[in-house]
Amino acid sequence: MEKLLSYPLSVVYYFCFGLCLVIFHPIQWICLNVFGYQTHKKSVDYLNFFLVRCTNILGTTYTFKNRELIPENAPIIFVANHQSLYDIIGIIWFLRKFHAKFVSKKELGKGIPSVSYNLRHGGSILIDRKDPKQAIPLIKGLSEYIETNNRSAVIFPEGTRSKTGKPKEFALSGIKILCKYAPSAYVVPISINNSWKMVKFGVFPMGLGNKLEFIIHNPISVKDFAFEEIASKTEETIVKSIK
Repeated sequence: MEKLLSYPLSVVYYFCFGLCLVIFHPIQWICLNVFGYQTHKKSVDYLNFFLVRCTNILGTTYTFKNRELIPENAPIIFVANHQSLYDIIGIIWFLRKFHAKFVSKKELGKGIPSVSYNLRHGGSILIDRKDPKQAIPLIKGLSEYIETNNRSAVIFPEGTRSKTGKPKEFALSGIKILCKYAPSAYVVPISINNSWKMVKFGVFPMGLGNKLEFIIHNPISVKDFAFEEIASKTEETIVKSIK
C-alpha cells in the first residue's frame, strides 16, 4: 500500500526537488560572485531548507538530538554513518551554524544543478576513490581550512551509503588526516537512523512517513587523545546508536 501511494507523491516530490535545484543554481552563482562567501553560504542554507520541506511532502520528519553538545568557536570534525542523500540535506540545514564542508566523491562535482556548484565552490572537497594519494593533499587542505576558520568538516568513513541501515566497516585514513592537520578540533560522532528508508524502493518511488534521526554524541578533543583511541571510540559510539 505504501509503495502504491508513493507513486503520485514521488512525482510531486521530484518536481519540487528539481525545481529547487534549478532555481537556486543561478542564485548561488550571483551570491558568490557578487556578494561573496557569507551570502553564498546563506543561499546554500536556504536551498537545503527548501529541500527538507520537499521531503515533508513524503511525510518525512527530522530529529536532531543533543545539538547543544557541539562546541562553538572551534573547528569540528563531524563523523557519521551514511545512509542516503538525505543525511547531507539534514546536516547542512540543521547544523548550518557550523559551516559544514564535505569530503565527497568527485562524481558529484558535475552534472547536478546547485549541488555540484556548491561542492566545487563552497569549500567542500571532491576526491577520487580510486586514487587515495590524490585525496591526501585535498583533505589536508580542508583540515587547515577548518582549523583556521573554526568551521566544520563532515566525513562519512564507510565510504558509501548503507542500503539497509547496517553500518559498513569504517575507513579511518581520512579522519586521521583531518585530526593531524586540525589539532585544535573536536571530533563529533553522529549516528543517523532511518535515512536509508527514504530510498528503500530505489530512486523511485520514495519511501513514505520516515522519521530521520540524527544523534549527536559527546565531542572528543583531538589534542587530548591518541588517534587510535579517537578512532575506536568514534566508531563504537556511532555504531552503538544505529537502530
